[in-house]
Amino acid sequence: MATAGAMSATVAPCGLQGLSLRRAVRRAPVEYRPCGVVARRSAGVGLRREVLPRRELLGVAVKGLAGGNVGRVSCVLEEAAPEQLVEGTEYPPSRIWLSDVVVRKRRNYFKNRQWTGKDLTYAGFMALMHGLCLFAPATFSWNAFGLFVGLYVITGMLGITLSYHRNLSHKSFKVPKWLEYTFAYCGVQAIQGDPTEWVSAHRYHHAHCDTENDPHTPYEGFWHSHMGWLLDDSRTQERVGAKNNVGDMEKDPFYNFIAKTYPIHPIMMGAALYALGGFPYIVWGMAVRAVWVYHITWFVNSASHVWGSQSWNTGDLSRNNWWVALLAFGEGWHNNHHAFEYSARHGLEWWQLDPTWWVIRGLEAVGLATKVKLPRKDHMEKLAFKSAA
Repeated sequence: MATAGAMSATVAPCGLQGLSLRRAVRRAPVEYRPCGVVARRSAGVGLRREVLPRRELLGVAVKGLAGGNVGRVSCVLEEAAPEQLVEGTEYPPSRIWLSDVVVRKRRNYFKNRQWTGKDLTYAGFMALMHGLCLFAPATFSWNAFGLFVGLYVITGMLGITLSYHRNLSHKSFKVPKWLEYTFAYCGVQAIQGDPTEWVSAHRYHHAHCDTENDPHTPYEGFWHSHMGWLLDDSRTQERVGAKNNVGDMEKDPFYNFIAKTYPIHPIMMGAALYALGGFPYIVWGMAVRAVWVYHITWFVNSASHVWGSQSWNTGDLSRNNWWVALLAFGEGWHNNHHAFEYSARHGLEWWQLDPTWWVIRGLEAVGLATKVKLPRKDHMEKLAFKSAA
């Protein structure tokens, strides 16, 4: 990307929207700031802080940054028109089924586009895993099904929701390093990417939630937010740039080792399963289990931004969705999560089932989890919807 001038940007977490510098300006490193604060620094100009209501942060664009202006102004803020939010093929606005979310632009994934090696690898692997699932009826046994359920819990809950998401992405609690690495390795076997890659993409999602720089906003269609974004790596890299938001992980020898050797680990898992139970264990322990966990994880990105209710004024599309929460071990209470992303507990009401929180609470009870974070009372009062007078 061309650089119009030296500039850095900071954006706020908790689902708040940051300001994009658009095509002419290189996206700068992201820093996390308290909710509601947006800052800009341009060449020769001191840091300027803009404290904005959450709604005003949605779709904010930066204009007036032509070559002659950079270095003389910090930025000019204005609400973006809907067509500014995403790039893609123009279609008449359409509403996602049974939702109030209007698709503004759609990406073309299969025609007149460049496929990168990573795109082809992802598409091929997804096709292979889904194809192997067709053998599930013919290879069913209760042992194979039990293996599927056990690995669903180990890789889905302990690996993705507890480790990759709540522990590594949001630092919601701390555990001893040996246990942190064990949980993270469970996530490696979910075959959703190495920990550093997964965490980086997720932090970008929170930093730019439901704006043009969100890797998977449903404003570009349900398919895009569910899995289409994974098949367009060039566009994703334009949005999230380098992994400059994982400084807490990039120097860790364990995570560097996993990143460099990542493909080996699922292959070792597949070999072990084949040795234990032959082809049926490959089908149920690898393919069916991986595809099941894939779509549950993806439903958090798609369905939980399209269907459900909002309990907190987060200024984005995040929803509390009970059936996603049921399948994803509590991750479906997504509006709660976007309001209090630092919280180890997502199901904030007694009836909001959150098995991942139950595990964290158990670890805390035996002294293995410390610094467990929960929503602050003042933060809850700030984000609560105001009752009509």
